[in-house]
Amino acid sequence: MRFYLIFLILVFSAEAQEAGATDTLLIGYAEAPPFLIKNGEDLTGINAWLWKKVANDEQLVYKLVEMPFPELFPALESGQLDLCINPLTITSGRRKTISFTDPYFASYSTVAVPKTSSLQRFLNFVSGFFNINFLRGFTGLILLIFIFGLLGWYFERRKNPEHFRTGIRGVWDGLWWSAVTLTTVGYGDKAPKSSAGKIIALALMFIGLLFISGLTASIASSLTVNELSSTSENFDSFKNKKVGTVSNSSSVKFLKSHFFRNISEFESVHEGLSAMQNGKVEAFVYDEPLLRYRIDKDSSISEVSILPLKFDVQFYAFGITPLKRELETRVSRRILTIVESKDWEIVLSEYGLTEF
Repeated sequence: MRFYLIFLILVFSAEAQEAGATDTLLIGYAEAPPFLIKNGEDLTGINAWLWKKVANDEQLVYKLVEMPFPELFPALESGQLDLCINPLTITSGRRKTISFTDPYFASYSTVAVPKTSSLQRFLNFVSGFFNINFLRGFTGLILLIFIFGLLGWYFERRKNPEHFRTGIRGVWDGLWWSAVTLTTVGYGDKAPKSSAGKIIALALMFIGLLFISGLTASIASSLTVNELSSTSENFDSFKNKKVGTVSNSSSVKFLKSHFFRNISEFESVHEGLSAMQNGKVEAFVYDEPLLRYRIDKDSSISEVSILPLKFDVQFYAFGITPLKRELETRVSRRILTIVESKDWEIVLSEYGLTEF
């Protein structure tokens, strides 16, 4: 009898342990600041706070499982993980293999590039003066000064020898007078006295006014175009460059669908930004909140800036294995309640985030 009781106790203990193990949810994650920040054994961040709140309200027993980001989706598909608390972007392709909770945050993708040095900015500025349009205008200016200088000297050399001398020195006098008149400087050291000379001067002043205005506009346009091209603040300008992003992310699919062919994939934002600093890629495309937080907080990532480009709107949600549909309903219902509360706004503001 005693042996039978011991046997029953062992059987029930084993069943209880098995039931407890079954009820314990396996929650996968990969560090993704500011949503998931690992401090030793502690996990903090926006998503960590959200999940702890959901689990506490729903009385869910769970165990955190850390793994590389590319491995999270296969683990969810196979049921190795019950849920993933990373900020996963909802896409039609992903919905075919895994389930998602209702979204809790919306943002967009952007582009990070190496900062341009002061020397490079100066060289870009100087190079604006050597485009073909500027050189044509400058050549026209020199030709205009030369023609009107010779005409002025020719008509003034006899009636006004004190201002327009004879010989080569007189030619120089004519060029000097033409230059200061054309540029509206007007020193007054030389002035025509003959009727023909005055007509030449009048024509020079009107032609010079129009020509200098056009040349100034051309220089300003050249410098503006050169500045815009040097900053590459154009989405299409990156299609022919080597661009990096996080592997198995929605950014990879977005870049490929928009005909980016030279794409390098990295396991993390930190790895990708470091590669960009080392010259392995020319730009890094990913979710704006993750990029901005990493650049602001990581001291090893320096001389990197984020361009004012916004594209590919992202809706973040938790991923759930398709084997537990009922879990999706419970978690989604709780997430909606939390994100509508004041506490959620406070948490976002603490990490410097706002939606759009």
